[in-house]
Amino acid sequence: MNLETFVQALPKAELHLHLEGAVNAQTFLKLARKNGTTLPSFAEVEELYRYENLVDFLQVYDLVAKSVVDADDFHLITYEALAHVANAGGRYAEFFFSPQVHQDAGVAYETMFAGILKAMDDAEHDFGLVSRVIPALNRELSIERGFEFLDLVLPFRSDKVIGIGLDYDEEPFPPAPFKAVYDKAKRAGMRLTAHAGEGGPAANVRDALDLLGAERIDHGYRVMEDPDLVARCIADDIAFTVCPSSTVILTRWRDLAAGDHPIRAMLDAGLKLVIDTDDPPMLQTDLAKEYRLLAEAMSLDRRTLAQLALNSLDAAWLDESLKREWRAAWAIEVDRLLAAEADA
Repeated sequence: MNLETFVQALPKAELHLHLEGAVNAQTFLKLARKNGTTLPSFAEVEELYRYENLVDFLQVYDLVAKSVVDADDFHLITYEALAHVANAGGRYAEFFFSPQVHQDAGVAYETMFAGILKAMDDAEHDFGLVSRVIPALNRELSIERGFEFLDLVLPFRSDKVIGIGLDYDEEPFPPAPFKAVYDKAKRAGMRLTAHAGEGGPAANVRDALDLLGAERIDHGYRVMEDPDLVARCIADDIAFTVCPSSTVILTRWRDLAAGDHPIRAMLDAGLKLVIDTDDPPMLQTDLAKEYRLLAEAMSLDRRTLAQLALNSLDAAWLDESLKREWRAAWAIEVDRLLAAEADA
């Protein structure tokens, strides 16, 4: 069994996926034309998805978001995003979306969720892919906007709307100021995660854990600058949702094969990693490809890849009884894949 077939077959979950970053270029163009969104000049539509850094990327991300206007638009992009996960062998997905950018474009929260929730149901029916949604705060906005965000989100809390996240440009906007917002979300029963340690220092990872109460960390690469924090995260079984292609395109770590790449260092240190896509069409990737890229660049064996896949379920915010049931079933599948590999 070749590597591509193996990683496709692995049962795995996607826990770090941005809905607005999961819009393929042709759909972006279609929605922009439909809704009158002005685009930069381009010869081929794929040129819109080229950027040198996170700030440039976020400008395109916002443009994509502003092209999504009505419930049918939200249904389309959600259904396509979840189909993309399923086509790469994903069995479960937790995805972020950015309601504030849509709100600022005049879209009602109810409109967003009418399309998103219907698409989640349709994807589960059509592909068997169970999904949950995590509304994410734009950290570049004010704390007051953060509380307004909760006023939108909390009335929609359900088994499908399970938590909140914190995203956009981390380096100038650390997590600590959002403590009160996270405290209120936690009291309301929301699960908590945050982007930290991607552009900002290891201290942001510590603050996301200690001040925000984050249960897992999105990206978190710079945690490796603080050995004591690394040891604590290992002891506390903190999961990090890492995105290989995203590091190559949007961070200063451009070579996955480099000995000092943080994902390599995190693996070697024994941190609990989950492999994810971040913004798959915008980064020209999918979930199976991220496993394959990491395996090829870092010479990971099949057993390590299998453990990373099981990590994705362990870190998921599923009902614990369902998680135990799935974990047992996934483990059987993984053992069969590894046995087939050993017999080949």
